[in-house]
Order: sequence, then structure tokens, then C-alpha cells
Amino acid sequence: MKLFAILRERAGTRDLTVELADGATVSNLLGELAVRHPRLLDGASATMLAVNTEYVQADHKLHDGDEVALIPPVSGGVSSKAALQSSGREPFDPPLEECTP
Repeated sequence: MKLFAILRERAGTRDLTVELADGATVSNLLGELAVRHPRLLDGASATMLAVNTEYVQADHKLHDGDEVALIPPVSGGVSSKAALQSSGREPFDPPLEECTP
């Protein structure tokens, strides 16, 4: 598992290895992290999830050897929807209200 920015600081490392049962999902992984590193997931609702460099939802099923990345929001950034759009997964066309101060 790869951790970035504030998540890396909270965990004290950029990489974590977590063993899960067969058939586990990203949600199961997050639950395990909540037990092992309770402070790590403070504010996790805005954290983007990626498995093998592809953005996923919490119900995504994990497989042996998958690399999971937890990507926190960037300070001063835009909403997670706009961030996902700018990642190339959807055309980037933010609503006007997101473009004005």
C-alpha cells in the first residue's frame, strides 16, 4: 500500500503491507487500517482510492499483489469529483461555481 502526503506523515512511512483474507475489498482494507492505525484515516471521506493505478470505489475486490494507494485531497485543491475528472477518467468540465473564487 502506498501512502501520500499527510497519510504518509501520520503512518511514519510511505509503504504499508497488510494481509487480508481472500475476497477482501478495499472497504475491508480500510477497516483493518482503522484498527491498526486509527489516526491514519481521520478525514478519509475525501481520500481517493486507487488499485494498481486505477481509481476504485470501496467495494472493489482486492487480489493478491494489488498495490493500493490512498491519496488525500490536496490543500487548496478542488472537490474530489473535479480531481477525478482531471485524472482523465472523465472529461474535465467543472461547474462554473467551482471555477470562481
